[in-house]
Amino acid sequence: MKTEKNNGRPTSFKQEYIDLAYKCCLLGATDKQLSDFFNVAESTINLWKLKQPKFSDALKRGKTLADANVASSLYRRALGYSCAETHVSNYQGEVTLTELTKNYPPDTTACIYWLNNRQPDKWRDKIKIDSNLKIDKDTLEMIKSQFIAKMAAAHERQKEVLKERGIVDQ
Repeated sequence: MKTEKNNGRPTSFKQEYIDLAYKCCLLGATDKQLSDFFNVAESTINLWKLKQPKFSDALKRGKTLADANVASSLYRRALGYSCAETHVSNYQGEVTLTELTKNYPPDTTACIYWLNNRQPDKWRDKIKIDSNLKIDKDTLEMIKSQFIAKMAAAHERQKEVLKERGIVDQ
């Protein structure tokens, strides 16, 4: 005779959560926000994803579609786009509807964001510096003496300019 072991309390999962979770994810909900929506811990959402394949699939589909919509909008924004629009005006009580095409120019911030994320090796914001640079003592002394000489020359030029302008006494 086989007996089932009951570990923990029964699940609060309901089948209607599958569709609700999908719709929440289409709106951009994170797992934390889903846990707030369903009034459970985030660990419970993770457990449901493991034990309820349809729930997990609904989250993946909703999040993927939401991300794709945002990526598409960012892409359109980066390139610029046009859209039809109806302008409503009212002159002396007479309403006029005028069909227009509104043009949105390319957005450089959207371009930069897109390229930084899609081609980080070519468009990265940060410069990669090799921190394994080895400088011997003689090279370091040469750099130091050149720096001191250039700073002294700059100081002398600054004093000359101040004298020429009458700011300091000759």
